Amino acid sequence: MRILFNDDPMQCADGLTVAALLDQLGQLKPGVALALNQQILPRDQWAFQQVNEDDRILLFQVIAGG
Repeated sequence: MRILFNDDPMQCADGLTVAALLDQLGQLKPGVALALNQQILPRDQWAFQQVNEDDRILLFQVIAGG
């Protein structure tokens, strides 16, 4: 199926969860946050949320400031 990952089109297998996709891409790391279709997806939901056709996934590094 076709998705956008960090604004780049890519193909991925049907039935993947967000966590499985990130694992395949080597991006399942601490200190990252994810938006799915412009909504922040809490990390504890990544293993349950399925990736669907035309989903837009943005992965970004969490930076603490002060």
